[in-house]
Amino acid sequence: MDLGDEGSSPWGDVPSRSSSSPNIPKIAQDDSTQSESLSSSKVTAASVPNVSAAARSPAGRGPRRRQYGAQPTRLEAVDDPLGPLGASTPPSLEAPPAPPQKEPATSRSPRPTTTTSTSSIHGMMDSVNLDDDDDDAPVSLGPRVPPPVQAPSNNAPQRQTQPSVSVERAAKPTFHISVGDPHKVGDLTSSHTEYSVMTRTTSKGYRNPEFTVSRRYRDFLWLYNQLHNNNPGVIIPPPPEKQAVGRFDADFVESRRAALERMLNKIAAHAILQHDSDLKLFLESDAFNVDIKNKERKDPGLGESKGMFGSMLSVGSSGKFIEHDDWFHDRRIYLDALENQLRALLKATDTVVAQRKGLAEASGDFSASLHSLAAVELSPSLSGPLESLSDIQVRIRELYERQAQQDVLTMGIVIDEYIRLIGSVKTAFQQRQKAYHSWHNAESELQKRKATQDKLLRQGRSQQDRLNQLSADVADAERRVHQARLLFDDMGRLMRSELERFEREKVEDFKSGVETYLESAVEAQKELIEIWETYLMQIDIEEGEVFHPPAGVVASPSEARMPLGERPDSQGSETDARTTAEATREIEK
Repeated sequence: MDLGDEGSSPWGDVPSRSSSSPNIPKIAQDDSTQSESLSSSKVTAASVPNVSAAARSPAGRGPRRRQYGAQPTRLEAVDDPLGPLGASTPPSLEAPPAPPQKEPATSRSPRPTTTTSTSSIHGMMDSVNLDDDDDDAPVSLGPRVPPPVQAPSNNAPQRQTQPSVSVERAAKPTFHISVGDPHKVGDLTSSHTEYSVMTRTTSKGYRNPEFTVSRRYRDFLWLYNQLHNNNPGVIIPPPPEKQAVGRFDADFVESRRAALERMLNKIAAHAILQHDSDLKLFLESDAFNVDIKNKERKDPGLGESKGMFGSMLSVGSSGKFIEHDDWFHDRRIYLDALENQLRALLKATDTVVAQRKGLAEASGDFSASLHSLAAVELSPSLSGPLESLSDIQVRIRELYERQAQQDVLTMGIVIDEYIRLIGSVKTAFQQRQKAYHSWHNAESELQKRKATQDKLLRQGRSQQDRLNQLSADVADAERRVHQARLLFDDMGRLMRSELERFEREKVEDFKSGVETYLESAVEAQKELIEIWETYLMQIDIEEGEVFHPPAGVVASPSEARMPLGERPDSQGSETDARTTAEATREIEK
């Protein structure tokens, strides 16, 4: 049959007119032809008939032909005296094909992109066992391509640019805030002190892990009020109080700076306050005043209340509050007594600080008097020690001033901070009282609406629209009562945990403050003793040589500081010997 008769066959199953050996199956021949080397591929392609190409095309090969081509086991059943490469197969290989073995690692290496010699390609193709074909695998008509090289498993963790963070650490970021560089800004009428607030944090809610902004005192006060409004029931660490007189003094500025730094670190360490949006605005905003105005423009009532709970707290808070919980009643009495004791302690601390400052002033006056006396003294042996004593009094004055400042920064600032913290606790108690009044006001409003509804139902009139409106009002009042009750209960539980945390931190802060106070006092006394000992040694050196007692003789401290001519006990034998020698020389003359 001619090639032109292929179209007359409905299946297109024209037998092959290959010029190759008729005993070689066409599929095996095609597979072996395409797995040859690059140098002999052209010659082999010339020996393959065009029928194989026609069989691959959809026009010359029907779908049933594809099904037969996908079952190589039927073609291998033909008795073939020659191997797949045209050579005779040894009798030992006539057994059923063995299962496929894993190829060596060298045979799976990727081909180089550069030009490869024919011998290397032959070596790679010879390493592949063509007889180990899987019976269930389809026959591939294309060249055998090595499998892709997979990346080593140890490189997978290197995709992460930074180490993973645990859930606990991500939920509780760390903050380290320092307030420093206080400097005066403005003219005489609008002068104020600004501070640099530097923050280092691990929180992902901030743009950078470290940043610095400039803030003044009223900005800290704004943050305190906003946190109180945003978090009812939470004890907010307060800023230091205002002071109209002496607000630019060095001691006052330093004490205020330390108090502001403690305030921010306590706020940032709080599990609830550290996620507040106003704290983020305070710590991060470069245009702080503009951002505050924009926020107040968007939410005009945000400064007074926030959300539904804030509006509920702002509702009628009149009436006397009677505490029904004994736990809160006892805590309120304890806080009043603690506040009175702390105020008394702060007053005593201020007295001690004032006395130290008075000692410093007295030492300064004493130093000036000694300096004047040394200036008019004619004897150098007396004017020198007096001038040295005047310098010693100057150092003692500086020591007393520094110790007074340390007392303020150790004990004074802790006492003052907890007096202000008690004020924050009382503010939380007031917010709880407002929640209580809001709850009872909602209950009274519910009772009024229910009474109106019952009255309308007893009248029996056909006012269905009004009844529907009253039913909706009663349902809304019940919802408000439920929300107010939940707010009051939640605030009570929150305040319990806050007061427990307040007690723990109070013990730690006072313990640390007392330890620092004692350490500074001990260091000051050591420095004072060293100053006096140095002065005594200087006087001894100016008067004469220091006495060194002979071996076996222990001199007292007073004798050790006396010159040689003033030690009669230790020089009696030497004087007698000198007198005897002079008497002997006179007799000889």
